[in-house]
Amino acid sequence: MNDDAALTKQFVDRKVTKRKLRKSRLVVEEGPEKGKRIDIASERMTIGESVICDLTLNDTAVSGTHCEIIAKENGFLLRDLGSANGTWVAGVRVREAWLEPGMPLRIGRTVLRFEHGPGTIEIDLSRREKFYDLIGHGVRMREIFAVLEKVAASDLTVLVRGETGTGKELVARAIHRASKRAQRPLIVQDCSAIPANLIESILFGHERGSFTGAADRKRGCFEVADGGTLFLDEIGELDISLQPKLLRVLETREVQRVGGTRMIPVDVRVVAATNRDLRQMVNEGTFREDLYYRLTVVQVDLPALRERAEDIPALAGQFLEESAKRGPREGASFSITDDAMTKLQAYPWPGNVRELKNTIERAVSLADGTELGMHDLMPASQKTPPMVFPGGTAEQFVDNDIPFKDAKQRIVDAFEAQYLKAVLDKHGDNISRSARAAGLTRYHLRELAKRYGLRGETSDPGDED
Repeated sequence: MNDDAALTKQFVDRKVTKRKLRKSRLVVEEGPEKGKRIDIASERMTIGESVICDLTLNDTAVSGTHCEIIAKENGFLLRDLGSANGTWVAGVRVREAWLEPGMPLRIGRTVLRFEHGPGTIEIDLSRREKFYDLIGHGVRMREIFAVLEKVAASDLTVLVRGETGTGKELVARAIHRASKRAQRPLIVQDCSAIPANLIESILFGHERGSFTGAADRKRGCFEVADGGTLFLDEIGELDISLQPKLLRVLETREVQRVGGTRMIPVDVRVVAATNRDLRQMVNEGTFREDLYYRLTVVQVDLPALRERAEDIPALAGQFLEESAKRGPREGASFSITDDAMTKLQAYPWPGNVRELKNTIERAVSLADGTELGMHDLMPASQKTPPMVFPGGTAEQFVDNDIPFKDAKQRIVDAFEAQYLKAVLDKHGDNISRSARAAGLTRYHLRELAKRYGLRGETSDPGDED
């Protein structure tokens, strides 16, 4: 292992039991916070003017969430988060850069120095390779399992972040099942699936006659989930006008129905999830900073499937078993050839675990034999022509019993991948020009491109600043 590595592993009987984070710190050498220092005590550290950051700087030239430092096995990576004034290392503006001890960083009017300290910080890994319906044999998921084991016993609010299809709802269900609230209701509410004019009523309830069509009194999600857990999926889609009301409920544990005057106490544990970058939304003014701070009491970041390819054999085996029980050849024993498994592990999986599951289910239903090769398993995105909608595809989803939410997401994923590829091709893979054409920030477009395996993680020196 490289002596400059940020993360190392501790083994017992060939099994990783802990990850060790090398102690490092940032020291402010110039600027309004001169003399301030902070230890890097987690794998991800954010820096900016906002209070949601790990290192908050009182510098008006610094963006709300300006940049972050990520601990990786080959060192500490500095990454700009689409800041207005840029992140500078040794006088050069960078999007990403590997940090070395003594290296000066400038953001806004603040100059910081990165340095190593003596010793390490230990990060616990769970001994489990499965946490309820979540499967993970690798280090990344077992680290998450260790967090979930501790968090589940509490009533702390949890924000689950991750790309579409990574299993955010499974995390919420696992937290609920492992908690003292397991015998009480788990209510799942997708904030992106509710019409804007109804979301307040659905979340908080309404009184009879409070608006046109309100013929009866109705309890909202918080009241229905009383004593249990409320999972708010796609929290980033919640209209900013309703965010103060959600914040008030989280702080007071009381709801007021639409058209009502009485405050109703509720005992609810909230788990929220998003595939959007809420930090960027805070910077853009589309998500309230105080609500973000309240939701991220505990934050769980789910890795994309391409970042934990070592888990694909176990996941595929689980999906094979489940699909065989429901398929036309109930009781048959399916397997995947070694060559096919190697290719599955190399594929970027833009739809993540959900796409892998759908791929396995389709192969089990359509394959001629029980040994599945790559011709059976090739993901639909590599094997079918570009998806056109409308044009008959909706019937295919219905015929295959695919739920509305999953069908909708598959179309969105296909559109995003095709749109991004086209815009990047048109502009010669230049992120800046592509982002302007698409009406996105460079950071957002770059992250989407990574999600769909369209660009590597290193920046293109030909991009404009």
